[in-house]
Amino acid sequence: MSDTHANVAFVRTEQLPPKAPPVTAAGPVKWVRENLFSNVPYAILTLVAIYCIYAILAGFLPWLFGGVWNTNNIRECREVLEGATGGCFSVLSERWNQLIFGIAYDREAYWRPTLAFVLLFVAAAPVLFNKLPKQMLIFTGLYPFVAFYLIWGGTIFAPIMALIGFVVGYLVYSRLVASSFAAGFFGGVAAAAVTWWIGGFIVGAITPEQTFLEAVPSRDMGGFMLNMILGVVCVSLSLPIGIALALGRQSDMPIIKWICVVFIEFVRGVPLITLLFVANVVLAYFLPPGTNFDLILRVIIMITMFSAAYIAEVIRGGLAALPRGQYEAADSLGLDYAQAMRLIILPQALKISIPGIVNVAVGLFKDTTLVSVISMFDLVGMIRGPILSSTDWNGVYWELWGFAILLFFVVCYGISQYSQWLERQLATDHR
Repeated sequence: MSDTHANVAFVRTEQLPPKAPPVTAAGPVKWVRENLFSNVPYAILTLVAIYCIYAILAGFLPWLFGGVWNTNNIRECREVLEGATGGCFSVLSERWNQLIFGIAYDREAYWRPTLAFVLLFVAAAPVLFNKLPKQMLIFTGLYPFVAFYLIWGGTIFAPIMALIGFVVGYLVYSRLVASSFAAGFFGGVAAAAVTWWIGGFIVGAITPEQTFLEAVPSRDMGGFMLNMILGVVCVSLSLPIGIALALGRQSDMPIIKWICVVFIEFVRGVPLITLLFVANVVLAYFLPPGTNFDLILRVIIMITMFSAAYIAEVIRGGLAALPRGQYEAADSLGLDYAQAMRLIILPQALKISIPGIVNVAVGLFKDTTLVSVISMFDLVGMIRGPILSSTDWNGVYWELWGFAILLFFVVCYGISQYSQWLERQLATDHR
């Protein structure tokens, strides 16, 4: 009996607990081996990169953490440092208000552009995130008029009359468009123009003592606030204009097609700095004598034209990437041109065009610094002009330009991350 049991193989009745993988086959060690030291050339490049990073940080970190923040000029900074390594960051604590807001506002009025900036996120939220309540779009429509009043000040009746003009124009358009699109469009424009003309007389009759907020001239606008104004306004306007130009370039009507083609090719063939010089100098020669055409408005028109031409080509590429079957599907459903574009074609084309549109938007925001060449004191103009030209801070460069780099990087990186998130949300295709 014992010999029989000795020859029977043992069968385990429960599963063995899993063992942890070797240290070299999982976790950080595996990642380092596969990505940094997978072969000899990669190992050499990794070691060289580590040395370069160490050399940069060895000089940057003492300069950053050994900096001075509480002196009144560069001479006091150098006396405090006494030859030690450290940055003169006192220029930022002393001139931060000029770097951000320019010279347009008193310190007691900084709440105006700050409130306009905060409300920008509230107004943009329902446009950028479609899961928010649609009722928030009402504030989105009102925001341009609120922001205009907060930033420029003056009488409150100016933005109110502008809003009434848009409302009247839309009501006339909605009434007449049933009979003819052209009649509705031109009727709405005429009604809005008449309303604005009447509003101009009303606003002109108001004395400065009757205003609630002090008026701020456009020529005094400056700092990073000016870059934000130009970037937000021009990107918001150039996107719908670019869509219209892209559709017009593909139109079957020769006149509309060639107008769009000439506009796009001409604007894309001209440097932006040339258009800015036209806005600043040449445009005044084509206006009646005594005409006061706001400089910021002229710059916005030129930058919007420039970016709209590039966005039109990006969207045209998205339209060309769609298969012909999408257009045929819209025709088979009995949709007219406007319905097909709004419901089927444009949503797909815009999804394809997101990387290109974001690339244009980021480039446009950085190109707003070119306004400094036409004597507008944006962030770059403020650094090159009032700050570095003063005897107190002449010679401080790395601190100021590093601060400018940081501000632009934060905004551009935020735009890039949002675009990647939006692409993931719209990734409905099968892979």
